[in-house]
Amino acid sequence: MNKHHALVIVDVQKAFEHPKWGKRNNLEAEENIRKILNLWRNKSWPVIHIQHMSDHPSSVFHPKNAGFAIKEIVQPVDNDPVITKKMNSAFIGTDLEDYLRSKEITSVVITGLTTPHCISTTTRMSSNLGFQTILISDATAAFELKDHMGISYDPETVHQVSLATLHDEFAAIFTSGQLIDKINNQSIMLSTQ
Repeated sequence: MNKHHALVIVDVQKAFEHPKWGKRNNLEAEENIRKILNLWRNKSWPVIHIQHMSDHPSSVFHPKNAGFAIKEIVQPVDNDPVITKKMNSAFIGTDLEDYLRSKEITSVVITGLTTPHCISTTTRMSSNLGFQTILISDATAAFELKDHMGISYDPETVHQVSLATLHDEFAAIFTSGQLIDKINNQSIMLSTQ
């Protein structure tokens, strides 16, 4: 991996600490993102932060509300670009694709919140746009969900099924430990074509 491979951190914001979301799995997601982020910074590889923004004043994602802030554990530094989005996909209504192409970035490693929503949508679009896409399974998390029939699904089930729908077709899926080991052993070879 090299400068052609960007780490994309999606929506790691204080808004997701609000109790309205309910039960969550993988409480270590932010710490796992921090470990990957530290490795990326040590190698001087590109890091891109995605920040969700709502126009509704009552939303936890509204810029005037505390929830809009990116969590301290993965705070942007120096010249890290912060791209604001209003849709689930980090590619819709933003300049993310243009930025990646202008920097000749061909592969992205996706982390952040939440697995079935912005992570899934961003991962699918990344693949559809031709970027080689890696999703880090323990650097994302899900909340409990209720379906159209009123059936509730626990957060771990939501998380794992979301990953299953992306596996192989839209992304290579690694744990943070697998990714770090592969980078440290120089055994991860991603295309820069």
